[in-house]
Amino acid sequence: MTFRGSTSVPDRILACLPYLLPMVEGITFGLVLFQQFPPLAIVFYPIIVIWSYYVRVRFAGLIIFFALYLLVIRNHKISHFIRFNTMQAILLDIAVFLGSILMDILGLAPGSNFATQTLASTIFLGLVAAVVYSVVQSLLGRYAEIPAISDAAYMQVPY
Repeated sequence: MTFRGSTSVPDRILACLPYLLPMVEGITFGLVLFQQFPPLAIVFYPIIVIWSYYVRVRFAGLIIFFALYLLVIRNHKISHFIRFNTMQAILLDIAVFLGSILMDILGLAPGSNFATQTLASTIFLGLVAAVVYSVVQSLLGRYAEIPAISDAAYMQVPY
């Protein structure tokens, strides 16, 4: 078992990979921004390509969620650093899912086009900020501290 503070370079890189899940799930919130700022779509092109394959597989999100949870988070042979970052990525994905439910509710309200575009852009930018911060911290070998989400991740990932 790897204790906190002792992370190797492969662990740091592997800890960044689960953050692809919330980015792929949240790319739909950025479509409004991509239409308004086309150069921004170039920056996120690799994620858009992954998303195009992701939406073709039915229940892909659920399959990936259970695979990460059962094969990574509950596997004590994997370092705590990787398990923590995986749990944090899953919690960010859950937050994106809750945002999509909120968007569906707002989408039903008449005349809420501006509100839904603003909310979608805000969710996307918040998600990008959280993922970039987490990936940078992971590459530096530190635990990313996102309020509420990191606390929940610590509670779910035992040493």
